[in-house]
Amino acid sequence: MIDLMTDKVTPNDREKHDEGRQGEAYAPFVQDPNQYQKRFYIESYGCQMNFADSEVVASILNQEGFGATRNLEEADLIFINTCSIREKAEQTVRKRLTEFRKLKLRKKGMLVGVLGCMAERLKSKFIEEERLVDIVVGPDAYRSLPELVAEASGGQKAVNVLLSRDETYADISPVRLDSNGVSAFVSIMRGCNNMCSFCVVPFTRGRERSRDAASILAECRDLFEKGYREVTLLGQNVDSYYFVEDSSNRIINFANLMEEVAQISPLLRVRFSTSHPKDITDEVLHVMARYENICKYIHLPVQSGSTRILQLMNRTYTREWYMAKVTRIREILPDCGISADIIAGFCTEEEADHRETLEVMEFSGYDMSYMFFYSERPGTLAQRRYTDDIPLDVKKRRLQEIVDLQGRLSFESNKRDLNKSFTVLIEGESKKSDQDWMGRSSQNKVIVFPKEQYPLQKGDYVNVQVTDCTQATLLGKIIAS
Repeated sequence: MIDLMTDKVTPNDREKHDEGRQGEAYAPFVQDPNQYQKRFYIESYGCQMNFADSEVVASILNQEGFGATRNLEEADLIFINTCSIREKAEQTVRKRLTEFRKLKLRKKGMLVGVLGCMAERLKSKFIEEERLVDIVVGPDAYRSLPELVAEASGGQKAVNVLLSRDETYADISPVRLDSNGVSAFVSIMRGCNNMCSFCVVPFTRGRERSRDAASILAECRDLFEKGYREVTLLGQNVDSYYFVEDSSNRIINFANLMEEVAQISPLLRVRFSTSHPKDITDEVLHVMARYENICKYIHLPVQSGSTRILQLMNRTYTREWYMAKVTRIREILPDCGISADIIAGFCTEEEADHRETLEVMEFSGYDMSYMFFYSERPGTLAQRRYTDDIPLDVKKRRLQEIVDLQGRLSFESNKRDLNKSFTVLIEGESKKSDQDWMGRSSQNKVIVFPKEQYPLQKGDYVNVQVTDCTQATLLGKIIAS
């Protein structure tokens, strides 16, 4: 189904934290022993990095005596943390800020702020022109929140959107969202150097910088000791991770880091998101093959199946190169799940280019995809260099064809899993019935199965045989180990 609010296809529930989580309010963390006189409310939109950043912001605000709330009426601070990727997202956020402004008129002293990528790009409009907010904080400036809140409380507009070459928030322990207590994100790098022509990330989040490997491993160990059984290594371009240890000058790349995280415990599953195809090296693939607890799933954004369009997008690979990468993944990891990002209707895209995208989809056999039609983003290379010349009706028609094809590919992928058995990490009860468990396979597919008489709980591993499926979900039954 096409979600016209975000110019994208709403993904299914294979990823608990995905781009389908739009407008989700941050919740008080479980068993918080502290009592707070002041409350903050954070509403997050966009990518996984935004949700992870909200956890960093929550930690900083907790240290300043603010407790989280999901009740807008009792909030002293209201923040929206959002990206600037899609035009409709901006419209949605503006509408939401207008609603907050009305609430602010009723509650004296309430402050409203915008965090993240959109803050960096639209600071002047939010503060000077539209006067919607009191505080604007870019993704590299969260440490300055206490000072900015104090400044805004004194009646001044508070802004810090400076980008950093070294900020990774490595020393800040995130306050976890009201999660399932099983899966957690661990941010390992920030920013991006790829300069894809359609993307705002290099301009809103800055250049790549990788977090201290020791701090990443410490966070993962701590999560495991607290009962978490899955970590997702997270970054705008996660597989470009590169860190040099000061003490030894040892170089740690993404493959090295992933291996060290996997070695914490065989009971700790390891995932990663989001990758650039150029950085999925044979070394990464062989590490994935070597460790059973590294999940056999790769998000491999293609964007377009046309070499000509890929060149305009500055993706640095060709159609043939991408298809060879898919082939290499299948050779080393025969059971690996693959998903993609796909953009319909990029500048100058012709029907022949569109057909080539459909052909690459068929070749790759994606398990699922995030599918968008192109919307021009101010400040990007594409906005400066190219004309957004594809009519909206053509974009939507091409997107629908992509969606229809992906629906068939997803269903075919799921049908191939019939009668197979998978090790499933139980994440919680099914949304439809408290008599069923829900979890995911190593390939990131959701599996729903009856609890029956087995004494299981969240965080347990269980063997499940697939008995039926839909386009989005596998259905199964527990089998004895």
